[in-house]
This record gives sequence, C-alpha cells and structure tokens, in this order.
Amino acid sequence: MSENLGSVSILVLHGPNLNLLGKREPGIYGLTNLEEINRLLEQEGEVLQAKITALQSNHEGILVDAIQNAPEQHQGILINAAAYTHTSVAIRDAISAVKLPTVEVHLSNIYRREEFRHHSFIAPVAIGQISGFGADSYLLGLQALVRHLRAAV
Repeated sequence: MSENLGSVSILVLHGPNLNLLGKREPGIYGLTNLEEINRLLEQEGEVLQAKITALQSNHEGILVDAIQNAPEQHQGILINAAAYTHTSVAIRDAISAVKLPTVEVHLSNIYRREEFRHHSFIAPVAIGQISGFGADSYLLGLQALVRHLRAAV
C-alpha cells in the first residue's frame, strides 16, 4: 500500500455467540478468542492504514442499527453474522440499503458443515465471502475490503 493513501474506516461486526470464541466448539471455531481477533484486526488495520471499529452482539437489531449508522463514519463493513448469516433478511436488507462495500467472513468453511449453513442471505449483497481459514478469514477479508476501497478511489 502506498504511504500517501488516506486512512479508511472499517466497521467490523461479530454476530451471536462469537463472544464465546476460544471456549465454544474449539474443534470447529479454534482457540482464538474474540478479543484476540479484534487485536489482530487492529494490528492489520495499522499496516493497511485502516481504522477498525469492532462490535459484537447477540441481538439482531443492534447489528441492524450498527449497519444503518455505518455510512456516517465508515467506508466499508467486515461482517461475521454467525448464525444470522443463514436466517436474517433484516441484516441482508440493511447491508443492501446502506450500499457500503461489505465482506462476509466465517471462521469455519460453512459449505463443509450442515446443509442449513450453506445458504447465506448476506452473500448476494456482499462484494465477497471468505470462510474456512479460522481467525485468518477476518484478516483476509479486511485486506480484500481495503484493497477494494482503494481501487474504487
């Protein structure tokens, strides 16, 4: 990245049960907890000249409100909607409405899991989806989103 590129601001959203990372089903989700993922994102954000604002909620409406308010402060959204990926038309519609470039990420490969996890309401309104690389899915998603934003300038 060029040193003269302006900083961008990215909203990182973590959906339900991600506050339990490191404890919940470590064979699927790994041992890295949410605080560590956020720390890694902030470190990568410094390298990419991207300000990271992270929010985790188990409540769909809080995530929808954050998406709706995002254009006031952020240029892009990185989201792991967790179970809401497969159920929430409200989150999908909020992303579509704000028209911010959004990258969907998942720790596990959702296509190698139960059939109901194969469908994402978010994917059709996202610029891309990264899954299956554990905590690195977030970092890869952040890198792709920042590159996309810089290429659009």
